[in-house]
Amino acid sequence: MFKGTPEIIAQRREEIVNACEQLYQTKSFKEINLKDIGEATSFSRPTIYNYFHTKEEIFLALYEREYQKWNDELESILNSDQNYNRKQIAEMIAGSLERRAQLLRLLSMNNFDMEANSREELLASFKRAYGRSLDLFRGILEKYCQDMSTEEVKEILYVFFPFMFGIYPYAEVTDKQRKAMEEAGVEYNYHSIYEITYNCLIMLLDK
Repeated sequence: MFKGTPEIIAQRREEIVNACEQLYQTKSFKEINLKDIGEATSFSRPTIYNYFHTKEEIFLALYEREYQKWNDELESILNSDQNYNRKQIAEMIAGSLERRAQLLRLLSMNNFDMEANSREELLASFKRAYGRSLDLFRGILEKYCQDMSTEEVKEILYVFFPFMFGIYPYAEVTDKQRKAMEEAGVEYNYHSIYEITYNCLIMLLDK
């Protein structure tokens, strides 16, 4: 790791992650390499190794940042003075994920490889952001659904968070995938991120 001030290290890491994010708008995870990321920054590829050892570590940092942005929205819901009902909770969480399409796209990737090819300290930092999401989500359920038992809250958490991994592939379908579905004779009703998330939450909260 480059030995500089914490501010310089954070600034340079942020520039690298921003470059990765920019490339990710038009390329897939597999198509992006460290050379591409280096060319999109003011650093050489060897310099990037001072901050990230693998492409997966850079994506993990982007992933962590997306969780942090979602956490800001969850925290706003949790700290509100309003007394939301379950339908409103489903609406707000669905809306928050609709604005975090990039988080859902990252979730739909192979997390196992991303985590396996990242150093433990970076993985732990990511897990803290993920754990914060779990805590905030749990807090929202406990605050606005007070008739739920601890076990019911836990069940919703361990259904909804794995469910999030599949939202993006069902909502963001390419023309190639649509055509393949038509040729295969598979009937499918296409829904948005908001609709898929909202429908799942309503079923979980109202059961």
